[in-house]
Amino acid sequence: MTPSEKVVFLDIDGTILNHNNRIPNKTREAVSLLRAEGINVAIATGRAPFMFNDILKELDIDSFISFNGSYVMYKGEVIFDSPLSQEHLLTLEEDAWNNDHPMVFLDHLTGRANHRSHEFISRSMGSLNMPHPPHDPDFHKERNIYQALLFCESSHEKHYYDHHLGFDYVRWHEKAIDVLPPGGSKAKGIEAMLEKLGIRPENTFAFGDGLNDVEMLKFVGTGIAMGNAVEEAKQAADMETKHVDDDGLYHGLLELGLIRR
Repeated sequence: MTPSEKVVFLDIDGTILNHNNRIPNKTREAVSLLRAEGINVAIATGRAPFMFNDILKELDIDSFISFNGSYVMYKGEVIFDSPLSQEHLLTLEEDAWNNDHPMVFLDHLTGRANHRSHEFISRSMGSLNMPHPPHDPDFHKERNIYQALLFCESSHEKHYYDHHLGFDYVRWHEKAIDVLPPGGSKAKGIEAMLEKLGIRPENTFAFGDGLNDVEMLKFVGTGIAMGNAVEEAKQAADMETKHVDDDGLYHGLLELGLIRR
């Protein structure tokens, strides 16, 4: 197997970005070393593409799985997309509005909120170093929406899981849930990219730390959980590396023999 027949998928938050929302120097070095070895590198994230353009540029990466698998780009070409059902989305929004649970709607270029200002949105988006999105009550009625964000506490989430079966859900913040297409996951997006590349899953590696990384870590040939990962991600992974604040990505790639000092 040549290096070009391998691909490494990297989550962003808690994997590429440390807990200060910065890219550690060793992570930059690790990605550069992977490229020097001729190994494909792609991002696999729950974020929308416009939320990580700066990371793509800084790390010189041109391929990604975004929206937890719903929008996949390979070298500037969209190779897979799976928007949410508008009919189901409008029904969900009406229910959430009646419960005073705000929502944000995202396409590949931008996002808009259905509330002018809400504490849950500000806190959750702030954890990503992102501002409260502008208000536009009609944004999601006029375009493909690849992911919605539903803002509620965990005590209220079961209501939506039970009553809105047209979606899958993943919690990513104490106040926020990702709303995904049925069966949507990073693994689904990775499958589309591997088909494009002609690479078998057993020749792939993925690093992650969150609940939305579980399917990805199980799907790839070798799943690596960050030391700061949630327990579910650690259980899904084949191995565990150091904490993101201790250069976990760099050390994990060294242990796998994918890069050299």
